[in-house]
Amino acid sequence: MRVLVTGASGWIGSAVVPELLGAGHDVVGLARSESSAAVLTAAGAGVLRGTLDDLDVLRDAAAASDAVLHLAYKHDVAFAGGPADAAAADRRAIETFGGALAGTGRPLVIASGTLGVAPGRPVTERDGWDPAPASGPRLAAAQLALSFEPRGVRPVVVRLPPTVHGEGDPGFITVLVGIAREKGVSGYIGDGAQRWPAVHRDDAARLFRSALEDAPAGAVLHAVADEGVPIRDIAEVIGRGLGVPAVPVAQPDAGGHFGWLAPMLAVDGPASSALTRELLGWRPSGPGLLDDLGKGHYFQAPPA
Repeated sequence: MRVLVTGASGWIGSAVVPELLGAGHDVVGLARSESSAAVLTAAGAGVLRGTLDDLDVLRDAAAASDAVLHLAYKHDVAFAGGPADAAAADRRAIETFGGALAGTGRPLVIASGTLGVAPGRPVTERDGWDPAPASGPRLAAAQLALSFEPRGVRPVVVRLPPTVHGEGDPGFITVLVGIAREKGVSGYIGDGAQRWPAVHRDDAARLFRSALEDAPAGAVLHAVADEGVPIRDIAEVIGRGLGVPAVPVAQPDAGGHFGWLAPMLAVDGPASSALTRELLGWRPSGPGLLDDLGKGHYFQAPPA
């Protein structure tokens, strides 16, 4: 298949692209900068210059493709105080892709998230589809993608856990390590019993390929290997890795200690992937989060 991939040079996309190429697919990645284009070229993928705001570019490229894999999201905009703007851009892109693929039966695979869908118990692939969800814009975007099924699109939603880990991870775990290095303590909120699911980046990449190739229309998949790792356990491994104590942080002080990450660290959000494994035969084989942390690459001193 000729696959259009957004976010192709990002943390997850840079693992998905070689996974697709290795399976014999032709890949064209959306690149908004020269550096992103260079990464794609070096990987052996084609380059489509543009951004998520270039809707005509996205529409034409999707119409010329056999499948669309939408991984990009304006996280920088969202975390800089513009979550509504990021969500609106995501929605416009999905509407554009869905319209371009309508009537073709071709796949539109999008990334979503598990955190916050049903706090306090393991989320399953069947959760979170109330008519008026309160779980945020990513869930609404997933519902939008699935709404294209009656219009002759094969939409598939892959929910990612809050940490997709591995060497080079720029995400939440790296942020936690940075906070612990700066504060001199590795913190967790309250008793630290809140649980986060996790997956190794390579396992997530394999699931995206399987979703593209084999998932039925309307499938909701969970890229989850560790169902729920207590935040306290994560903090303790980070503390050992940095040689600092792991300590509780009271809820009223969490914002000051963790900044924008505090609300997410407070969520108890385990998730199951049992239905995904049964449907597609996906079996994670990479290291678990704590084992990956134990390898030491998260604790290498940042460049001066």
